[in-house]
Amino acid sequence: MKKNILITGGAGFIGSHVVRLFVNKYPEFNIINLDALTYAGNLENIKDIENASNYQFVKADILDKSALERIFRDFDVTDVIHLAAESHVDRSIVSPLDFVFTNVLGTVNLLNEAKEYWKDDILRTNSSDFEWETTRNHLFYHVSTDEVYGSLGKIGLFTEKTSYDPNSPYSASKASSDHFVRAYGETYQLPIVVSNCSNNYGPNHFPEKLIPLFINNIINKKPLPVYGDGLYTRDWLYVKDHAIAIDLVFNRGVRGNTYNIGGFNEWTNIELVKLLCKQMDEKLGRKNGESERLITYINDRAGHDRRYAIDASKINRELGWYPTVTFEQGLEETIEWYLNNNEWLTNVTNGIYQNYYEEMYNNRL
Repeated sequence: MKKNILITGGAGFIGSHVVRLFVNKYPEFNIINLDALTYAGNLENIKDIENASNYQFVKADILDKSALERIFRDFDVTDVIHLAAESHVDRSIVSPLDFVFTNVLGTVNLLNEAKEYWKDDILRTNSSDFEWETTRNHLFYHVSTDEVYGSLGKIGLFTEKTSYDPNSPYSASKASSDHFVRAYGETYQLPIVVSNCSNNYGPNHFPEKLIPLFINNIINKKPLPVYGDGLYTRDWLYVKDHAIAIDLVFNRGVRGNTYNIGGFNEWTNIELVKLLCKQMDEKLGRKNGESERLITYINDRAGHDRRYAIDASKINRELGWYPTVTFEQGLEETIEWYLNNNEWLTNVTNGIYQNYYEEMYNNRL
């Protein structure tokens, strides 16, 4: 069966890496990239594959039901990999409704369209002898976050069976979308799969998140704002390893299942920032410790989860996935990418982001 795969949010950070991987790896599949091109969406992220014969870009919003209906019909969409989302916790605290609209209502719009467009195939395969877990006709793959699980103490890991306990408007919106995806699987027999990943980092990351923000600030010798005591802990995953995991889950994941994707790679924020400062000083030819002096502790943000850590043993055991890039190696490659793509960095930081975040951080100093 020829695949026409709709990838939402494919001009964003993670989405662009997934689109590139699928376009290059599966020339027999047609890849449709749907993106609204909001502040974090950038077609420069995928300029290298824009002329590929198996690739089409469609500018549309997942809140636009008519646009989704037209896209499913015109491209005869067989599968969805859903990455489009508002994703930054700080923004969700300031504008929670934006996250409800895009992450919850937008996801439900996609689910409804997939359910309606695939309904004849679902009915044909939903007979008494049908094994739902093994069908490969269609798939709605929802990409989510480990933040839906809430906060961990000093020990323990998030598993696929961990109860949801979101603490920010962002994580609450993603938790809601996860529940809707699973509900459509149970209620309408929509073939679904969900993955929850840890913090991603790597090339093309919009500089509102910690690593690209701090790379940009170090280049420009601006303060490095660290929340609270800096001991908040995250599990970090190189974005290209995540794209490979998504490929495996899409092709081999069991329908109806959830897969946690993590880097087996915990760092406190302050440890990460100091390592970043050290590598940046080396790359920029600065004295050791020069960038570290830019570290500035600021008032903590509301609803700040203390620790995230993913147990990725299921995807490792069942699909053979394991991260291939060490954090030190991935961080070095990330720094080199930003230093070699200064025009990209300058362009994206000259928009909405710059004034908004400078004002936010200045208010917390």
